[in-house]
Amino acid sequence: MKNILITGCSSGIGYDTAHYLANNGYKVYATARKQKDVDRLKKEGLDSYLLDVTSSKDISDMLEIILKNDGYLYAVFNNAGFGQPGAVEDITTDVLKEQFETNFFGLYEVTHQVLKIMRKQGYGRIIQHSSVLGIISLRFRGAYNASKYAIEGLCDTLRLELMETNIYVSTINTGPVKSDFRKNATKIFEKNVNFKDSIFKKEYEKELLSVDEKDSSSFTKNSDVVIKNIVDALEAKKPQPRYYNTSATYILGFLKRILSTNTLDKILRKI
Repeated sequence: MKNILITGCSSGIGYDTAHYLANNGYKVYATARKQKDVDRLKKEGLDSYLLDVTSSKDISDMLEIILKNDGYLYAVFNNAGFGQPGAVEDITTDVLKEQFETNFFGLYEVTHQVLKIMRKQGYGRIIQHSSVLGIISLRFRGAYNASKYAIEGLCDTLRLELMETNIYVSTINTGPVKSDFRKNATKIFEKNVNFKDSIFKKEYEKELLSVDEKDSSSFTKNSDVVIKNIVDALEAKKPQPRYYNTSATYILGFLKRILSTNTLDKILRKI
């Protein structure tokens, strides 16, 4: 039986992916940062563990458990992450560092430790959760955009360094998917950004603090579109280096390739 370590399983795509794979023949190690989420996942039948990706020790302890149980690790899905909204000028350096600690450095540390195992065993699959915002940028998403762009650069380099091995790196570029992501991001925004004194106050209230989650948008899809990509990255003989999902990712990725920067900026400014 193939096994997989998944980070960030408390809700959304990580949660849905863990359940799907566990119900379809995979041995899933579903991890979360909070004990209450781990307890809930266990009650739901998942093999769940506490893992904060910003802790190198947490990661090494988790991998030690997997190797003790199975003697190998087939795959990892680096899914843990969050969104920190706010204009670049309204984000402090400490807040930006916090965004990178989870979204990028956490992902990097998991990848770094997993690679040692996969190099030794001679195979493996590394699936990195990026975003459509690792391809294009939107206003008031500077910290998140930057963290996802960093993932893109890391993965592009890793693929070159792992050529001619049986270790494959796939990047998932997710567009709008129904989850608690926006709700959680709004809470973090209110905590870390002094939006009431910002030059963008009115726009924040309209675009970020609106009660409308926009889940009814035709661009917003269910998590199954992402899970389909993950399954292919796990099971294809030669998985794709990059998977787009949702029409928003395809459209914006296409426009990025064909339009000038100035023209694309004008379009993105309206989103």
